[in-house]
Amino acid sequence: MGAVRNILFITVDQWRGECLSLRGHPHVRTPHLDALARDGAAFVNHFANAAPCAPSRASLHTGLYLHNHRVAMNGTPLDQRHTNWALEMRKAGYRPALIGYTDQTPDPRGLARTDPRLFTYEGVLPGLDEIAFAGMEKTGPWQAELLAKGYPADVKREMELLSLRAPGPDWEDGAPAPRPWSIKSEDGDTAFLINRAKEFISSQVSAREVPGFVLHLSILKPHPPFVASEPWNARHDPAKVDGFVRAPTRDAEGAMHPWLSYQVSNALYHAPENEKRLRRLKAVYYGLMEETDHYLGMLFAHLKREGLWDDTAIIVTSDHGEQMGDRHLIGKCGWFDESFHVPLIIRDPRAPASTRGRMVDAFTENVDIMPTLLSLLGLGVPRACDGRDLSPFLSGDTPRNWRTHAYWEYDFRDAGSDHVEKALGIAYDACHLAVLRGHEFKYVHFASLPPLFFDRLNDPQERRNLAGDPGHAPQIMAAMRALLSHRMMHEDRTLTHLRSSPLGLMERG
Repeated sequence: MGAVRNILFITVDQWRGECLSLRGHPHVRTPHLDALARDGAAFVNHFANAAPCAPSRASLHTGLYLHNHRVAMNGTPLDQRHTNWALEMRKAGYRPALIGYTDQTPDPRGLARTDPRLFTYEGVLPGLDEIAFAGMEKTGPWQAELLAKGYPADVKREMELLSLRAPGPDWEDGAPAPRPWSIKSEDGDTAFLINRAKEFISSQVSAREVPGFVLHLSILKPHPPFVASEPWNARHDPAKVDGFVRAPTRDAEGAMHPWLSYQVSNALYHAPENEKRLRRLKAVYYGLMEETDHYLGMLFAHLKREGLWDDTAIIVTSDHGEQMGDRHLIGKCGWFDESFHVPLIIRDPRAPASTRGRMVDAFTENVDIMPTLLSLLGLGVPRACDGRDLSPFLSGDTPRNWRTHAYWEYDFRDAGSDHVEKALGIAYDACHLAVLRGHEFKYVHFASLPPLFFDRLNDPQERRNLAGDPGHAPQIMAAMRALLSHRMMHEDRTLTHLRSSPLGLMERG
């Protein structure tokens, strides 16, 4: 097949992988994403490679694992020596555009300490043309639009806008539904981004530029604050949402591991003790997903009206998931599937009809997105990439020697505080864990804390740590070897296929 003409690359933020109606979720309804999957492929064992946003998106955009790109936390600079899909596309004549945000701090070497880009983690990925911004820290054109519509939007951070709620009691205090957002849905940040994307797409119809357009649409929702406009705030009854995977008490949860004991007592991560409040948050979380699906449906319909549906490949995924009360935690962290299992749907307009609607159960990862984006355009993939091209799956194939597990990392150091080091008695550079997750097991390795091992066949909720069980010693040793081998095979290999010789530079194909 020849190269696809256009690409629409969409990320949603903090969306758990099972939260799609095509996956049989008991509450969330996503008809437009379901329809996209029926016309493409859904990857049901897809995992992010890091958390939170900036480390995960660094993997998403560079195709590198965290131990190679080294973006440890929000605000850690992305080393300028690393390429990314946008820079590679620019080399081929594309002008990839951004509507939304990418959370990539620039390399500070060569920049003045007063450079404004070093005062926020919401920097733009090199290679992208920023069309419209809407994130959490910086204010931008969405705020200006709200002011023009008469909203009291004179704030310093968009987070303040995202948190505004109507007055009155909340659901846990006796109200019939969670308090709604003070901003109408049609005036919210998701609608704003979708409208800008529609305008961009319409501009491409008249331009018809060669080689085509590439648009990265990065939507904040369903990221917290968990506040939704009417009617999305009341889509789900908090009393009827599913419960929580957790031990009876926070202390019982923390007894599994020293890091988990620290984390469930961390004010930034421990879930509310009030279960009614937690249920309200989950109900709104589901409503935000359905609102996002609604607006994505409007965008897909616009592509069809403009005659671009059959010329445009679409990729939809998320940077990470959300604990939402599971393990007594909220946010994204640790070794948990809830934080790292995310959706992935890809529609390739060139794929044969016989392969449409495939549910791919092979392990895929966000590092695979960069090589897939480049492959869709017929471009080469840099050797440094840790990910692999997913295009063969779209044609009904399974690539040879495909991975048998998912891999991710979580770096819990804090450049602004030594609290975690003191609490756990470990060094700054030891605040790190790596996970190898197969169908049958999950192995978690810490730099200087005890490991974890779970038998997923008999303990799918991962409630029993078997790392100290002599009866599982052979499986644990095999998992340790597999993790070590995985790391060794994915160390930086940018130039390892080259060798100088009397005949000149030799290159392994």
